[in-house]
Amino acid sequence: MKLQVQGQRVRLRVDEAELARLLAGETVVNRTVLGAAVEFSQRLVLGTGEGASTTPSLVARDGSWHVELPRDAVEAYAGQLPCRHALTFELDLGAGERIELNFEVDVRDSMKTRSPRRRQQAPE
Repeated sequence: MKLQVQGQRVRLRVDEAELARLLAGETVVNRTVLGAAVEFSQRLVLGTGEGASTTPSLVARDGSWHVELPRDAVEAYAGQLPCRHALTFELDLGAGERIELNFEVDVRDSMKTRSPRRRQQAPE
């Protein structure tokens, strides 16, 4: 998973293998260690079970983020791949703060994984 943060925008980009893991109910983790006592990590999951939220959530504390995306929205997005647009959400963080959250699958990886293979026909 690749993370890009700029101002009040967060972009999470996964490859096809990570998308498959998410759709299978697994958690995708990105972790950076900056010394013995400093770690920065992001966990990405899809909502599961009955009553799973239709809105994403972002919980951040002590250098760790937990992002949960709505499964239905990600499944619908996956059905459109490969594509260049992101699945975009706007989250209300309270106290008048908002953040834009963009989730996308690497388009080059999707093209390699999802595009039909060209078959050369043998001459007759």
